[in-house]
Amino acid sequence: MGYQAILFDLDGTLVDSAHDLYMALNLTLTEVAFPVVSRTQVLEWVGNGIDVLVQRGLSGSNEINAELPPRLVAEAQERFAGHYRALVGQYSLLYANVETVLAAFSHVPKAVVTNKSREFTLQLLDNLNLSTHFDVVVCGDDGPKKPSAEPLLSACEQLNIAPQDAIMVGDSKSDILAAQAAKMPVIALKYGYNQGLDLAQFNPEYLCEGFLDIIPILNRP
Repeated sequence: MGYQAILFDLDGTLVDSAHDLYMALNLTLTEVAFPVVSRTQVLEWVGNGIDVLVQRGLSGSNEINAELPPRLVAEAQERFAGHYRALVGQYSLLYANVETVLAAFSHVPKAVVTNKSREFTLQLLDNLNLSTHFDVVVCGDDGPKKPSAEPLLSACEQLNIAPQDAIMVGDSKSDILAAQAAKMPVIALKYGYNQGLDLAQFNPEYLCEGFLDIIPILNRP
């Protein structure tokens, strides 16, 4: 195998967690007397962290309304956290073949690099029995979020692996740009939360339809 470590995004890559987020967001919007949103909208909005998701929900759009009152945003984010805390993992599912691939590469150091906060990341990993697969977990509240290179570089540092010897696996523009900024090859998965974007336009090294498709890439010498 040509790579000494594998870094994985979480939501939209390993786990379909949108329904948990959808339910928590609509409970929040109802409580602050804002219109509820569709699951399709939530799928288009996830990927930049929970705080951004809540602001998009309040705006009813991917473009955040700059005139949202800060006090309202803070209240909504606090309410969302409470609802999501109660829902994490209840409706989430692993994407097809995730466990198979992780088990096949059990001998390779692995990290999760996500924009989700650590509290909810660890809760989700535990609830879906994924925790034991990963040596390192880097979260959105540990420092700058993707598309910054910093969380990927932090994961490599903790794994004691040079960035060029690792590979990133993700489903979004942020994953691709973060990997490119870290000078790291990246596999982009087409099935996840890509906010309606054609990931090919960001020139990832590899573009795959399904999770099993990453095996021959990872096995290349």
